Amino acid sequence: MKNNMVNSYRNGWDLFDDVMTGFFKPVVSGGAVGYMRTDVVEGDNEYTLEIELPGFDKSELSLNLKDGYLEVSAVKEENKEEGKKYASRERYTKVTRSYYVGENVTEEDIKAKYENGVLKISFPKNKEKVVETKKIAIE
Repeated sequence: MKNNMVNSYRNGWDLFDDVMTGFFKPVVSGGAVGYMRTDVVEGDNEYTLEIELPGFDKSELSLNLKDGYLEVSAVKEENKEEGKKYASRERYTKVTRSYYVGENVTEEDIKAKYENGVLKISFPKNKEKVVETKKIAIE
C-alpha cells in the first residue's frame, strides 16, 4: 500500500515546516479571533466591505484612513476582578486589518455602520482626484 503522506513531501523538513506553520499560525495571526472575515460587494458606483466582528461593541471599533489604506481595528479588554493575582490573562483581544480604498478617497467619502456583529463600510469606486486650476500672478 502506498503512503501518500510520505510521498507528498520531498523530505522530512517539508512535513515539519507544514506542521510547525499550522501550529504557530493561531499565535501569529490571533487565531480565529484575529482574522476579520470580509466580503467585498461591488455596486454600480461604490464598494462595500462587510466585515465580521462578532462580540465587539461599536465603541471598541476604530477606522483610520492614511495614504489610501483604510485600517480597521477592534480592541476588547475584559475587566480584571479585584483581589485576583493573574499569572496569565487571555481576556485581551486586538485585531487589525488594512484595506486599500484608493488614494483619492477621503474620510468624507467613507460611510460606516455596525450592526449585529457586522461592520459595513462603503466608499466610492474610482473617485477621480479633483485638480484645481489656480491662477498665478506674473510680476
